[in-house]
Amino acid sequence: MTLPLLHIENLSKRFVLHQQHGAVIDVLRHVDLQVHRGECVVLDGPSGMGKSTLLKLIYANYRAHEGRVMLHPGTPDAIDLTRASPRELLALRQQTIGYVSQFLRVIPRVPAVDVVAEPLLEGRTAEEVAVRAAREEAGRWLERLCIPASLWALPPATFSGGEQQRVNIARSLIKPRALLLLDEPTASLDAANTQTVIELISEARARGAAIVGVFHDPAVAAAVATRRVSMQTFRSAI
Repeated sequence: MTLPLLHIENLSKRFVLHQQHGAVIDVLRHVDLQVHRGECVVLDGPSGMGKSTLLKLIYANYRAHEGRVMLHPGTPDAIDLTRASPRELLALRQQTIGYVSQFLRVIPRVPAVDVVAEPLLEGRTAEEVAVRAAREEAGRWLERLCIPASLWALPPATFSGGEQQRVNIARSLIKPRALLLLDEPTASLDAANTQTVIELISEARARGAAIVGVFHDPAVAAAVATRRVSMQTFRSAI
């Protein structure tokens, strides 16, 4: 049996509300999950069940209170993301882990085409040929996601919410990564662009990416899921 790309073991997270007299909220408890290459695992459950929290724990935006998040378990390059150094996390985010959040955060005044092209240039000498090639590839992604060429030179901060999310998707998926974390990527998209994102997810799976996603639209979840996991499983003991 092949090893999973991602192995989550006994992962728990709680929040302490210091402005509420130190009240403690247990969000997740004893999460066990394995994800293999070529899988799209959809996290099911109503709002407030910890779906986005789990993605942020995997990405190490949140610190776990216990448990492990193992990438490449059982191999010489295995790493526990809950204990990785900032330098290790930066390298993993540049090369291995992609994360589509619900919001686009970029430097103001940077053109959309450069926002999308940036992941292709990380860790490389920004030679003119490389920059030109990255921008050309970024343009292809923007075109596929229906961002008009007239907007490519403008900063995404001036775009509509749906346009910003499409730039976000292009930036996050333009560089093939082994693990993709998707937090409601189609929430503000129309039907045509939603279908494009479904196709992009399928293409990433075909390349061998392991995907963990949260989707507000049941039809999208059904279209992309190879397996569904109920978040209630990880809250029954709370």
